[in-house]
Amino acid sequence: MVPLALGTDGGGSIRIPCGFCGLPGIKPTYGRVPAWPASPYGMVAHCGPMARTVTDVALLLDVMAEPDARDWSALPPTDGSFLDGLEVGVQGMRVAFSAGLGAHVEQVDPGFGDPRETFEALWSAGAAAAMPSLGDPALEALDPGLAEVVAFGRSQSVLDYLGASRRRDELGILMSRFHENWDLLLTPTLPLVAFEAGRDVPEGWPNRRWPSWTPFTYPLNLTQQPAASVCCGFTSEGLPVGLQIVGPRYGDARVLRAARAYESAHPQPTLAPAT
Repeated sequence: MVPLALGTDGGGSIRIPCGFCGLPGIKPTYGRVPAWPASPYGMVAHCGPMARTVTDVALLLDVMAEPDARDWSALPPTDGSFLDGLEVGVQGMRVAFSAGLGAHVEQVDPGFGDPRETFEALWSAGAAAAMPSLGDPALEALDPGLAEVVAFGRSQSVLDYLGASRRRDELGILMSRFHENWDLLLTPTLPLVAFEAGRDVPEGWPNRRWPSWTPFTYPLNLTQQPAASVCCGFTSEGLPVGLQIVGPRYGDARVLRAARAYESAHPQPTLAPAT
């Protein structure tokens, strides 16, 4: 609907709409985009750009990554622009999982199970912590799905939260070691296409919570890695399908470079509304 948009991604909320709508967007490395006020979701939450082309994503990230002293956890400013080297391609990169444009590719399991329990412990605590800013509404006044998450967050003890943080540390170390051998990891952005609006899950889905249908996005909020989504085609019904490109922490430019290489090799029709 607009040429450029800002997104906040606490479990996939940049990559999910991009995947559903056939747009490019990136969840940058945590801290790459300063955020103020601080998110109640803490270091699970990232800010990033969405646009109609990868080039515009890179341009918007240049602006969003400008320093802001109010975010003490922000990374130092980058040298140069995210446009630098964007058109170089991926020749020689080591890519895990899926074929790609001259790169050495191998199907590899990163080596971790589903970290949903860890994610939900941290995410639900953030949801509960956000309630005072809304005037501490009664749970009955909230969206039922959010009310359930808040109630779960309030039931967590400090030890529960610290235990989830420790498991998150372990996952972060594992993925940091993974990227010693691999420049990029490719996955689907989502295991399904867009479904009916107004629902937390598709009709007939076996689980009532939204993380059950987005297993490729939220683990990377735990690890703080940059992850982009680009459109890689359409279903027979005309619905977009997303490809997720994941890099090591601080590898934002590498991820954008790969996203642009894919976009250049496999251009997709624009879904921008008619003017």
